[in-house]
Order: sequence, then structure tokens, then C-alpha cells
Amino acid sequence: MPDKWAVSGDGKVYFSKSGGSLFFNTAPIPKAIDTTIVDFEVAKLDIWNYKDDYLQPQQLKNLQRELRRGYLAVIRPVSGDKKLTQLGDIDMRDILVPDNTDAGFVLGLTDTGARVQSQWEGGSGQEAYLINTRTGGRVRINDRLKARYSISPDGKYVVWFDVKDQNWHSYSIATGKKINLTANTGVKMGEEENDVPDDPSPYGISAWEQHDKNVLIYDRYDIWSIDPATGNALNLTSSIGRKNKIIFRYNYTDPEQKFIPAKTMLWLIAQNEGNKQWGFYKKELGSDAAPEKVVMAANGYSGLQKAKNAAGFIYTKYSYRQSPDVYISSDLKKETRLSATNPQQSQYNWGTAELVEWTTPKGYRSKGILYKPEDFDPTKKYPMIAYFYEKLSDGLYSYIPPAPTPSRLPISFFVSNGYLVFAPDISYQTGHPGASAVEFVNSGVEALKKNAWVDAAHIGIQGQSWGGYQVAYLITQTNMYAAAWAGAPVANMTSAYGGIRWETGVNRQFQYEKTQSRIGATLWEKPELYIENSPLFQLPKVKTPVMIMSNDADGAVPWYQGIEMFTALRRLGKPVWLLQYNGEAHNLVQRQNRKDISIREQQFFDHFLKGAPMPVWLEKGVPAIDKGKDWGFELEK
Repeated sequence: MPDKWAVSGDGKVYFSKSGGSLFFNTAPIPKAIDTTIVDFEVAKLDIWNYKDDYLQPQQLKNLQRELRRGYLAVIRPVSGDKKLTQLGDIDMRDILVPDNTDAGFVLGLTDTGARVQSQWEGGSGQEAYLINTRTGGRVRINDRLKARYSISPDGKYVVWFDVKDQNWHSYSIATGKKINLTANTGVKMGEEENDVPDDPSPYGISAWEQHDKNVLIYDRYDIWSIDPATGNALNLTSSIGRKNKIIFRYNYTDPEQKFIPAKTMLWLIAQNEGNKQWGFYKKELGSDAAPEKVVMAANGYSGLQKAKNAAGFIYTKYSYRQSPDVYISSDLKKETRLSATNPQQSQYNWGTAELVEWTTPKGYRSKGILYKPEDFDPTKKYPMIAYFYEKLSDGLYSYIPPAPTPSRLPISFFVSNGYLVFAPDISYQTGHPGASAVEFVNSGVEALKKNAWVDAAHIGIQGQSWGGYQVAYLITQTNMYAAAWAGAPVANMTSAYGGIRWETGVNRQFQYEKTQSRIGATLWEKPELYIENSPLFQLPKVKTPVMIMSNDADGAVPWYQGIEMFTALRRLGKPVWLLQYNGEAHNLVQRQNRKDISIREQQFFDHFLKGAPMPVWLEKGVPAIDKGKDWGFELEK
């Protein structure tokens, strides 16, 4: 054991499968606090140093975890050699142990020396080492890569996805041979519809066959069975996924399963990318036959769980109109419903959900969901609210229970109360996320406005977080909306860029350069893009009444972003309100606050989209002297 280290009291202690090896954690003995100095003589400060691996807020956020951090070690108490072998250490924190814990090697990953870059990269490159569990000897198998690593269940292979070349690779522990597993498949293994300025992520590994014979890897639609020793690849789903735009994913029917036995029946959960229907196929491992369709239907399914000693499966089934219920079946065709989770729904005006499609001004095809009241009458006109984030159409068959909202639009509640709700999909162009929202949201709304039953003069928009940003941007580009609700928006990308996400302590730069905010450059490389995409600089054009929710304990979006937007619009004489829930984070947690915002959201949209009287809190406000005494819910007469 390293000098001044001890066995960690926080780590997991476990035997290998045979019982011959005992794994546990060790850690440095923590420094003792100097109790000879009285508290009022002790300075309280955080020291930020540009050489720190992690910024101080991130270190402090993870402080308790770091105090409990241990480093994997192993001994063999029943063998003649009782020496402790230290597998991990301060520079090699992450150790992947195969399911066969008697395997002779584990995989060590280290990003030491490359952690500072995660501030703007969002992640860090790692070096990979094989570590001998008997000697502790290390063999480096990869230099620094941005990759996703795993070790096979029997410990024979290391497999990783290299985000630069967009292929899966294997390393044979026995021979030291590396193989590119997917170069000859002819399909992309990284996300084909990636629309962030970063390398596409992989679709993932499905499972391993018994004895590490083959690894099952996903592409966008199909599943490939690939020999990790040779790279020989077989399309397990016979390419019918890509041919028919059906997404296949393996369903673990046994939660205790570590690998797929030979000659077993694979159950595949499937979604039709076109009509969004869900269902199941089955395929016998080792057979040349294509997967057999069992069921595809206009509803959603949970995964199947097989009975341990019988032929039956248990699962849930649901749709927007059908609350999730539990079913049992041996073949998924004849089924027995075991529950009735929501019988009271029949007492309420519910709704329907349908897939809509349209073409944007630039010629892109897009999809969205249109929710209508159950008693929809095409001879009447209905107010409509557009609710969006990125892509939501895969949730066409999701059940949305009515409940006090943490911040999102409570769709079922508004539909039940006579609104249309439209949830459009949005695709993004790097550097122009705001314009992309305009391209997709506005064109989708315009397409629906062609229907006589849409009240074109009374359409609202609502979004939270990234959706809230897009709401804030949209009202600077159009006056077509009668009301807007922006939850936790970023209004000024130039001031948000260098801030901290306080829930994790990480800097926000990576978000703009690599991920969701999609600028794709630093602030000093392309300041014009940060200004173009910041609603703050275009607020003089706003004519839409807008509600902002920005909470003072928000750990994802700095809450001063909502303040910047509110004070600017107030200065410009625009109709604007700000809800600040005390001590609440990005999304509301406390039920009383969720109930409160649900009431205010209904009153806000009812006034601007239905002509209902203004409540006092909208018309006059609630002075601080009345805080906690008067909620302002009563309607002005």
C-alpha cells in the first residue's frame, strides 16, 4: 500500500466470482484539522489557480465525493501470495473490472494532464492501460483519445468508440492486436442527425455473446454482431431496420443477464421512425432468418421482463389517451391486463395526439405533435400554444398525466381546458440556433394556421430552459404570438458564456462551443454570433407580452439572465413579468410552488389567448409588504 494510505471505509468490498480475490479501496489518510487555532482566526476563502485540474466551484461541489474517493486494490487471502496489489491511484482513478472478476486484467483510464480542457471541450481525452491484477503492471494500449471504453464480460477484450474516426475498435488482451470493428460495415456508427458542433456520439453497445464470442453494436437502425478478434461483421437484423426506417434495440428480458447465451431468442424493441409506432420483433441468435415482427402498434411499451420459471412476459403499455397499465402475455398477441391505474380519467375531457408534418421555408421536412381536446369540434376556433425544446415527436404515444408542473407546459391540463397544443421538432444549424428555432417553430405554426379551427390571432408559445431561450429569441423576430412564457431563459450569451453551472460547478464555455447552445466558436473568435443569438440585443423589437420564470437557486442557467431580460424590457416599456421562486432551482421541486406556477400559467394564457379577466398579480402586482399574505390570484373586474 502506498505510504500514508489506508483501507478506505467508504469503498465497496467484494470477492471475485471464485472467492479467490478480494477487491476493496484504499485512499490517502486525510489531513487532520489544526484544532489549536480558534475559529475566528481562520480565514474563509477559496483560492482559484489557473493550473487547477478543476475550477474551485466544481471542486467544492464534489468535495464530499472526493473525501470518500478510494482507489481499487486487490489481495488473494487464501493463496500463498497475500501481497496487496494496488490497481488504481490518484493519477489512475477509473478502473473498469470485467463481470468475470477472476479475469487477470482490469482496464484503467486516466485523463490526468488533460482536465483543464474540459472547461471548453465538455470532456477530456483519456489514456487507456491494461493493469495486471497479480502484479499491478501496466501496459498502455491507447494514447490520449476522446473515446467511450468498455471491457468484455469475460475480460478478453477492450472495446472503444473513437469519436474522431467514428468507428468502434477492439484490443485483444491475449494477443495485443487491435481491430477496427466497423470500418467495413458501410454505415455510420456515430449519431447521423448530430446537430451540435461536436463529434457525434455512438449509438452504443447492445450486449456481448457468451464467452466474449461477439459484441452486438447499434447503428442508427440495426444491430451488428461483430467478432472482436477478426472484425467479421454480420447485420443481425438483416438491414431491415435501415430499409424500413425501423429502430431496433435489444430488450434484456432478464435483468440479471450479463451476456447473451448461444442459440437464445432475442427480443427486440422497435420504433418506426416515420409514424412513431412502437412494438417488438424477435430473432434467434445464430439463425440467418430476418427478425420476425411480433407486434407494432399505435402505443408505447416498456421493456419486457420474462418470468423466471415460465413462458410469460410482463410489461406496461400506454399511449397519450391510455394511462400506463401492466400486462402479461406469452406471445404479446393475446394479453391480459393486470391493472387499471387511472380510471378517473374517464370523468374528464381528455385529448388526442396526432403526428403532423410540414416543409420549412428552406425546404426541410419536419414533424411535430398536435394535441387536441377530446371533444374537438372542427367548426369552432381554438387558441393554440406551441411548446418546444429540441425534438419531441418520438413522444407521440407518451402518456402525460396531469400534475402541478415543475416548469414545463402541463399539456394534458391545457388540452383538457380547450387549447390546442403543438410540439414541433427543431433541427439546428451550427452558429445559428435562434434562426433555426424561427425556421422550424414559425413555419410549423404557419402550417397549422391554415386550418379554420386554429384561432390565428390567439397563439402562444411556452418553453423551459433551452426552450425558454428559444421563446425569448422568437419574440424578437416576429409579432405573430399573442403571449409568450419563457422559463429559465438565457437572454445574453455574451454574459452567460463565462459563467458557472452551479449545480455541477463547471464552466459554461463548453455548452456554447460544443453542445446545446451550438455556437461552435469562442466568444472572441466569433463575437458576432453571440450577439446575433442573444435576445437581449434585439429586445426593442418585442411587442409580445412575456412572462419569465427565473429562480434564485438555479444551478443550470444563471438567474441573472432572467433579470437582464426583465429589466431591459421594463426599461423599454414592454409588458413583462418575472416569477422568482425563492430557494428553487432550474425546475421547481416544492409542490406548493408547482401548484402556484400552474395556476399563474393558466391565468396568464387564459387572459391573453381567451380574453379572461386579468388576475391582480398580472394587472397590479403584489407588493413586497404583502408577500406571503396576498397571492393576487383574484380576477380584476
